[in-house]
Amino acid sequence: MAPIIKVENLHKHFKVARHRRGFLGAFRGLVSREYETVRAVDGISFEIGRGELVGYIGPNGAGKSTTIKILAGLLVPTGGTVIVNGRVPWRERKSHVATIGAVFGQRTTLWWDLPVIESLELLQYVYDVPPERFRRNLAEFREMLELDQFLETPVRSLSLGQRMRADLCAAMLHDPMLLFLDEPTIGLDVVAKERIRQFIRRINRERGTTIILTTHDLSDVEKLCERVMIIDHGRLLFDGELSELRNRFGGEREMVVYFDQEYDEVAVDGAEVVSRNGKRVTYRFDGHEITASELIGRISARHRIRDLSVREADIEDLVRKIYEGRLLEAPDAG
Repeated sequence: MAPIIKVENLHKHFKVARHRRGFLGAFRGLVSREYETVRAVDGISFEIGRGELVGYIGPNGAGKSTTIKILAGLLVPTGGTVIVNGRVPWRERKSHVATIGAVFGQRTTLWWDLPVIESLELLQYVYDVPPERFRRNLAEFREMLELDQFLETPVRSLSLGQRMRADLCAAMLHDPMLLFLDEPTIGLDVVAKERIRQFIRRINRERGTTIILTTHDLSDVEKLCERVMIIDHGRLLFDGELSELRNRFGGEREMVVYFDQEYDEVAVDGAEVVSRNGKRVTYRFDGHEITASELIGRISARHRIRDLSVREADIEDLVRKIYEGRLLEAPDAG
């Protein structure tokens, strides 16, 4: 089956006026302007299959939003090839947008002064959704997102969590094949975040909706995505499974062991004792040098274990380490 998204050697450059400091510099800028070229996207290539849920992450200014805007048909690239569901997004924009949905955490697609239900009914006509399909989808999403308590409330009066749930419903009313999510849980509390994540997970599994998730909350990526793409300075640094990223760069792990009794000596070769509280001892070890099962064997050979747990490297710390240490390099762009 052909991928739903195919991107080859994508470039997007912007001309930005160079700022001159001081009064004289400002005056010279009025007479003659100098420009510099910013390479927002600099030769990236990737494919996304139907039904995938992909995390697309990077620091501010990395090129994430520019890529998404090109895929959505909002921007025309400087160079490269982009095919989304058999179409070139910016050339066939009308037919293209009928097959995609988008939710942006900082903005809403709903009408600010209208009750939520009226905004959703207006979108039925915007997307020309057949009445039966509209009723079926609305009934399903009302239950999944618990919308009934605020359907009659004007959008401007909604809490952030309520608005995000309403926006997700609006984005899915026309059964899009592809959904772009940009910071869908930004500013939400733990309960609201989990409700949004459950919805994303469900529509991906049950409806087969292809989802691209861009976020700075890497716990979203950790809980939802098996595949992750990392971008920085417009270059694609990594494209693969989250488990592969952990294996390559997340060697440091922790094991929390609960012993049957307190022991005077709990040190073990291959691990460092980082904390101790009665029968509870936390070890830190490098997974590239010793496996968890080997470490358990060494500990249990000397002490009786009541319970234990192994903590993987925190995904946020892992990605920060990659950026700060420049541990990944992009291939040469064409």
